[in-house]
Amino acid sequence: MKTYAEMSAELEQLAAHNDRLTAGLRAARAQIVDLKGDLQRVGDPPNSYATFLRRAEGTTVDVLHNGRRLRVATSAEIDLDELEPGTELRLNEALAAVEAVPPGDAGNVVVVVESLADTRVLVSVAPDDVRVLRRAGALHDEVLHPGDHVLVDLKAQLVLERIDRAEITDLVLEQVPDISFDQIGGLTEQIEAIRDAVELPFLQQDLYRDYGLRPPQGVLLYGPPGCGKTMIAKAVAHELVLRSAEVRGVSVSEALEHSAFLNVKGPELLNKYVGETERSIRLVFERAREKASAKHPVVIFFDEMEALFRTRGTGLSSDVETTIVPQLLAEIDGVEGLDNVIVIGASNREDMIDPAILRPGRLDVKIRVRRPDAESAREILGLYLGDSIPVREDREQLLDLATSEIYAEGPDSAFVRIEYTDGHAETLHFRDFVSGATLRNIVDRAKKYAVKEQLATGVAGVGSRHLHEAIAAEFSENEDMPSDSHPEEWARISGRRGRRIEAVVPLQGRDGRPGDSERPAHDQLIGEGA
Repeated sequence: MKTYAEMSAELEQLAAHNDRLTAGLRAARAQIVDLKGDLQRVGDPPNSYATFLRRAEGTTVDVLHNGRRLRVATSAEIDLDELEPGTELRLNEALAAVEAVPPGDAGNVVVVVESLADTRVLVSVAPDDVRVLRRAGALHDEVLHPGDHVLVDLKAQLVLERIDRAEITDLVLEQVPDISFDQIGGLTEQIEAIRDAVELPFLQQDLYRDYGLRPPQGVLLYGPPGCGKTMIAKAVAHELVLRSAEVRGVSVSEALEHSAFLNVKGPELLNKYVGETERSIRLVFERAREKASAKHPVVIFFDEMEALFRTRGTGLSSDVETTIVPQLLAEIDGVEGLDNVIVIGASNREDMIDPAILRPGRLDVKIRVRRPDAESAREILGLYLGDSIPVREDREQLLDLATSEIYAEGPDSAFVRIEYTDGHAETLHFRDFVSGATLRNIVDRAKKYAVKEQLATGVAGVGSRHLHEAIAAEFSENEDMPSDSHPEEWARISGRRGRRIEAVVPLQGRDGRPGDSERPAHDQLIGEGA
């Protein structure tokens, strides 16, 4: 006969076995329920999706479903006040809207032709297909300009999103540069000319009207590279903002907010796709007109203008200029006008620009930016070797010494000999190739030499020897190196005009002048004193 303890142990074992069986049955039941649910879902009819168009009577809404417009009922879980045109709705088997879902992010991209007053948008789907679409809710307050790219749902006839195209946006810099005329040296005559051409007509519009004067539509700055054409254009935009703020009695910050400097990069604007360059030009002028509508000045600056607007029929650039040049002329001469907009072009080769662009009424003010003479060069050197720069010797004497060396005439400074077809020859010296950029490089080199020497010896300041070494190094690496293969083109870029050139003979490192290998390196002179 079993004892009480044995019976109790057996009972506990049976109870544990029963618990395991119960848990297994529950798990099996849950699995059966899940399988039953899966079978029911597999057997349910599929849900579909529709695009919300507008609210209708009561709790019904108009949607676009499979290309058809339907009026459907809505679930109580949908907040009708939150629905906007373009919202995606999930429909059940009875075609009732039961859930709002995030809209799709793909579709057709088209170009805006015009924004209509009633919030509709005129878009160009294809060259011969222009349609009127409605804005989706997210675009209700968005400003759309002609030329903008937008994502659309053509079936729902909705504009869903504005697409920013980086390759277009990068072509222009709308922020007004922080450069003043005081930061430009050696170009007093040119600065005065462009101020008369640009600032005076803008700031004295009433007076110009009284005298029947027409402000110029554009200005061309031309001359050798590196002589300050781009800096002048940037300074014009900056000074116009300051003068405009004074005349209108507004703060400079407010004037800066509404003004713009559209810096169009000529070579980058060229596009291999037909019509894209012309569209980009239209976009630039559209932005300019929009900014100028608030009566604030806008400058459109075309750098390297000859790259875009070459003379038509030259056979260059696959003759794309035959469509690009007329597009620019149409914008300048257009019926919309260019009030408060000034076009400034810069070019090293003004002879390559189409003559129609340069005639009166277009870029009718032409300002030649010449290479600096000795007096101008000293002024430019003084800007970069200012009072804040530590020097070892008298600053004025350093400027005099540097200017004298740069503009010296003798065998050591002979750079190139030009031989003309009439038998005459002319020797050009380094001074004939100096530009503002060259002078800045010279001062920067001298500063680096001074820094290096201070680290080695502890002696601070720019000295005459640093400037001497900087001048020698800059001349040996001169960017305007002579070209034997294209003497005419090289001579024109270098500022030589007149007689026909037969040959350009380099003299650097010849005629007794030591070349780079013969000139002692600056490192060897460190510690010898200035």
